[in-house]
Amino acid sequence: MRKPANRTFRPAAAGIVGATVFLTSGCVSTDMSDLENYIAEINARAARTTIQPLPELIVPETYAYQAAQAGKRDPFESFLKQRAEEAAKPGGDDAKTAALRREIEGRNPEELEQFELDALRMVGTLKDNNQLWGIVLDKEGTVHRVRVGNFMGRNYGKIMSITEDKIELREIINTSSGGLEERPATLALTEQE
Repeated sequence: MRKPANRTFRPAAAGIVGATVFLTSGCVSTDMSDLENYIAEINARAARTTIQPLPELIVPETYAYQAAQAGKRDPFESFLKQRAEEAAKPGGDDAKTAALRREIEGRNPEELEQFELDALRMVGTLKDNNQLWGIVLDKEGTVHRVRVGNFMGRNYGKIMSITEDKIELREIINTSSGGLEERPATLALTEQE
C-alpha cells in the first residue's frame, strides 16, 4: 500500500510567487494614446484610397454551330461513330472495312494499346495449362502477360499467335481513301541486356 504524499507548506515558494505577482502588477500602463494615434493614421489612409470600379462585363454573342446542315463534320461527335454511320449508308465502306470498324469500336482499350509497338519487347513465354502466354516488357519497365486475342500497340494490334520466339499480330491501319486495312506485324523475342 502506498503512503499518502506529504504535503507541507513551503513559505519560500509562496514568497517567490507573491513577489512575482507584486512586481509585475506595476508594469501595466493605462495610457492608450499611441494606439489611438495609430488607428487614426490607418483610418486617414483608408479615406484617401479610392477603389476603381469593376470593368463592364462584356457578354459574348452566342453562336449555334450547325455542322450537319453545312455538310461538314461535327467536331463534337466521335470520329469513329461518324465513320460507322457513313459506312451504314448505301455506298459507304466495303464489307471488310465495315467488319474491321465493328471490331475496334465496341470494346474497351487494353493496357498495352497505349504504347507504340516499337516500345514493347517480348522477353519470354510462359506455359500454363497447355496455353502459351507471351511475356512483354513495356518502355516503363512493367512486365505484362498476354495471350492470343489480346490487343497491343496503337494500331489495334490483335495477337494472332504466340510461339517460343515471336508474337504475331494483325494491325488495323487507315488507308488514304478513308477505309481500313489489315497488316501483319511481329514482335520478336529479344535478348536481355
